[in-house]
Amino acid sequence: MWNRRQDRPRPVGCGVEELRRRRREREAALRKARREQQLVSKRLLRDDTPEEAESGCVDLILGEAEIQQFLWLAQRGTEEKEREGALASLRRGLQRPETQQTFIRLEGSIRTLVGLLTSNQALLQLEAARCLHELSHSEQSAVAEACLPATTYLLTYLSGHSSDFIELCLYTLGNLIVESEAVRMQLLPQGIVPALSACIQTVLEALGYALSQLLQAKEAPEKIIPSILGSTLPQHMLQLLQPGPKLNPGVAVEFAWCLHYIICSQVNNALLITHGALSTLGLLLLDLAGAVQRSEDAGLELLVCPVLRCLSNLLTEPAVDAVGGQMELRDERVVASLFILLQFLLQKQPSLLPEGLWLLNNLTANSPSFCTSLLSLDLIEPLLQLLPVSNVVSILVLTVLCNVAEKGPAYCWHLWPGPLLSSLLDTLAFSDTEVVGQSLELLQLLFLYRPEIAQAFLQQSGLQALKRHEEEAQLQDRVHALQQTALHG
Repeated sequence: MWNRRQDRPRPVGCGVEELRRRRREREAALRKARREQQLVSKRLLRDDTPEEAESGCVDLILGEAEIQQFLWLAQRGTEEKEREGALASLRRGLQRPETQQTFIRLEGSIRTLVGLLTSNQALLQLEAARCLHELSHSEQSAVAEACLPATTYLLTYLSGHSSDFIELCLYTLGNLIVESEAVRMQLLPQGIVPALSACIQTVLEALGYALSQLLQAKEAPEKIIPSILGSTLPQHMLQLLQPGPKLNPGVAVEFAWCLHYIICSQVNNALLITHGALSTLGLLLLDLAGAVQRSEDAGLELLVCPVLRCLSNLLTEPAVDAVGGQMELRDERVVASLFILLQFLLQKQPSLLPEGLWLLNNLTANSPSFCTSLLSLDLIEPLLQLLPVSNVVSILVLTVLCNVAEKGPAYCWHLWPGPLLSSLLDTLAFSDTEVVGQSLELLQLLFLYRPEIAQAFLQQSGLQALKRHEEEAQLQDRVHALQQTALHG
């Protein structure tokens, strides 16, 4: 999940400089941008006609003979309605994987469908596009490959006048792009990036979807993202993420994921920062927290996730310090908003809690001001309440607390007295080695900066809590170092 260096054997001596060295090593690993990709997904547009809905049409498995018959009628039917009906029947059949396989094996089937796609009859053209859309949703890569001859025409139609038809073409291309490298390699030299850029004034949600699919390609950092960064798309993306009455949640979700994939590529994040990405995302974070407070949070987690990831990853960039990016986030407001969202995720989507904590880690790692905000807003106790959620959450909570404690005695003074010590004693009972190891690191910092905490630890049977980990190979050096610090200072 997160890249972490394996623990090295620890020296028994454990002074402030040694702890700082460890912290620097851990932060170097922790602060690497996360590379988790959104699960590949496809979109399916189905909008049955009123006649189809009333008749309760069922998608049936079609054999070769039936497919050939429908294609023949679509091409040579005497009436336009008959031709459209044949394609509609074929489209319903193509909703079944078995029919899709039969269709692509049938010689000339795709060629015929492409011919109908280029028809000068709009309704016939639309039905042909819908058939291709059904094929594009297949989970079989061979089906996507079979649709390759149609992609050039779908790309051309993005410059058309019908927003519904453009939307259908975009979703179909998005489905095919993510499935097939051959499709991407054909479309790139044909100008898919400029073609997508030209759609920015029309069907935004479909454009965001197609673009996000393209950005997930393994070759995106070398062959796709430089072209996108050289276009006007990044500025438009950030405009579409500006909070306010014009913010469209569906559009914002798609373009937030686009931005996430671009940032993860690390091709030129400095450019995004100079375009104001940190400021825009920070304001959007405040707006999302406000929506939670107003109970306007339906589906909010869909947007919260990519926004948190974008901010987290951007904060690891050297360019942030160069442009005063931390100041752009307006310390206390961001921390307060982040905790509102953490409570929201705890109730609605606990699996996303690590996203928020990852951002909190990156905010506090090298910033005394964000650590001060955490303390001045009395957010240590709410943070500790997240410890039981999961091991991953516990590790991140403890890492954030280490970020605070590492800043020195003045910060440790605010961490105790309070519930922190008893919470740490509880985590020492965990079976997860990494959770316990992070607890030991935090205790070592607290003991070094505030020796009276070590005395309280001893009085609360802390040594007994440590004994259970004395024989664990990954922990025994740190356990011994902590015992020495607690007993002898």
